[in-house]
Amino acid sequence: MNFPENLKYTKDHEWIRIEGNVAFIGITDFAQKELGDIVYVDIPSKGKTITKDEVFGTVEAVKTVSDLFMPLSGEVLELNAELDAAPENVNNDCYGNGWMIKSTITNESEIADLLDSTAYKTLINA
Repeated sequence: MNFPENLKYTKDHEWIRIEGNVAFIGITDFAQKELGDIVYVDIPSKGKTITKDEVFGTVEAVKTVSDLFMPLSGEVLELNAELDAAPENVNNDCYGNGWMIKSTITNESEIADLLDSTAYKTLINA
């Protein structure tokens, strides 16, 4: 499994790429493997301000549906529109074309609560 060192991670298996005061968010390689084949991504939160740990959408796999939890408080600026037609991008390229949302970061102190790649690997026993 792949866990890029330039990303941050949550205990709920989301990854975060921080670029200035904007965060790109998706699910980790571990999460997509556990879910299996992703068939639908539902994120009805564009334009909404969402608090850390609040649900911002769901991801549906062949056998299950899983909630997506906001890793940092912020306003959802953009959804990855490619996932509507190609939800399998989450399986094929979870850290690239499989990103889910782009959000502002409204509380930078929350970044300290995120895990680095080493801590995340320890969490999942990788």
